[in-house]
Amino acid sequence: MERDMDLFRKVLLEVESAPPTVNWFHFTVEGYSQDAVWYHAKLAHDAGFIEARFLPGTFDFAVQRLTYAGTEFLELAKDDTRWNNAKEKVKSTTGTLTVDALKVVLSAMIQAALKAHLP
Repeated sequence: MERDMDLFRKVLLEVESAPPTVNWFHFTVEGYSQDAVWYHAKLAHDAGFIEARFLPGTFDFAVQRLTYAGTEFLELAKDDTRWNNAKEKVKSTTGTLTVDALKVVLSAMIQAALKAHLP
């Protein structure tokens, strides 16, 4: 299965929107299959962006929380316009989308916005 960075981001947004006491099994993301959601939740877990448990041989998983790294990435990526511009910039420059490249571009966009508003 190919990684879909939009779904990766949506998984993080879903986790962020949950009350902190919720352990989700089989949460869904509209427009995506359960196996795609599971795969991207697993990627987010592997990247250290969420804490989750995955039951072997099934699509069952429980998400405990968004980690600090996940929160930081999501804060950079939360704005739809900034997210779409960053994806386009990374893809047009490198021909691929990676989490690390997106973090660099998203951070640069935030820094440029701050510099534009500082004396």
